[in-house]
Amino acid sequence: MQDKFWQTHSLEEMTRVQWESLCDSCGRCCLHKIEDEDTEEIYFTDVACRYLNEETCQCPHYELRQSFVPDCLTIYPDWGKKFNWLPSTCAYRLLSEGKPLFDWHPLISGNANSVHLAGISIRGRTFRDDEVADDEIYKHVITWVD
Repeated sequence: MQDKFWQTHSLEEMTRVQWESLCDSCGRCCLHKIEDEDTEEIYFTDVACRYLNEETCQCPHYELRQSFVPDCLTIYPDWGKKFNWLPSTCAYRLLSEGKPLFDWHPLISGNANSVHLAGISIRGRTFRDDEVADDEIYKHVITWVD
């Protein structure tokens, strides 16, 4: 039986391996977001980082991603309110809010492909940020995330 560490450990108590395994490889965190400065509401777009592997929905430069994209998100257990920059389906956000993981999460399903089969990942649904002008990103706000 698989150790369900996410049910017994807080985000702060997890090992690096446990922490990294929470990522379901949906790729949604790699979507460009727009924040309304007045309401602090976050809007997701269908514009993904140019480095994202569109098939695996993973970054091929993950360990060195800030050297490629200096403002790329690095998620920490003590993020608090900033977890709203992640989609509502994200394990990090769910656990920070005291919610369970979804059945399609690879830690639950035992299948790394389940996130794609469930239609949660961004596979086949995005534009690359080197294809969309910065002043046009607002035209790409989507509702299929959150």
